[in-house]
Amino acid sequence: MIKGLLFDLDGVIVDTAKYHYLAWKQIADELKIDFKLKDNELLKGVSRERSFEIILELGDRKMSREERNEYCRRKNIIYLEYINKMTEEEILPGVNEFISDAKKNAYKVALGSASKNASIILTKIKLKDPFDAIIDGEKVSEAKPNPEVFTKCACALGLKNEECIVFEDSAAGIQAAHNANMLAVGIGTKENLPKADMHLYEFEGINVQKLIDILGENPEADTI
Repeated sequence: MIKGLLFDLDGVIVDTAKYHYLAWKQIADELKIDFKLKDNELLKGVSRERSFEIILELGDRKMSREERNEYCRRKNIIYLEYINKMTEEEILPGVNEFISDAKKNAYKVALGSASKNASIILTKIKLKDPFDAIIDGEKVSEAKPNPEVFTKCACALGLKNEECIVFEDSAAGIQAAHNANMLAVGIGTKENLPKADMHLYEFEGINVQKLIDILGENPEADTI
């Protein structure tokens, strides 16, 4: 029986991918690395450190750990300048209503994100209180598709892994959910997230119990 709903942050609760891109783009430009918007898709669901490694690989560049750490630090300063201006208006359509519906129906909800700024963002958009647990980049050491972030969410909620459903917008996150023996709902298209158990374009108009009932009756269910 499903008792817990686990949410990624970027691309599921809010769209901060654009801010990540702008911050990484500034760093890449400094290093004279050609970093395009389509390349930002490679960074979804992975840690800050791994994101920078991917950018360096795109530019066929190498640098010491100390240098990498400094660029990651600078990127985060740029990124924080953007997210400090965020408001509740940036919550994606239907998210507030979906989470409220889940809480009214006694489901536990947790955030499972690689972002080290998750708590800051939730505070800025005034959506921190509904979550029963927040597991972010400060509490995990392994990046998705490693299931650590979601197994820690389940543990924090006092639930078994198989009692949780994950909502994710990245292939790495979908795989992490499956590696934790959890069902995964992909926020996006079947083409972009072919391994998700179900697909939603957005949360607006989605009834929590209907979604769970469909998944329970048919684990091969697709978009609703």
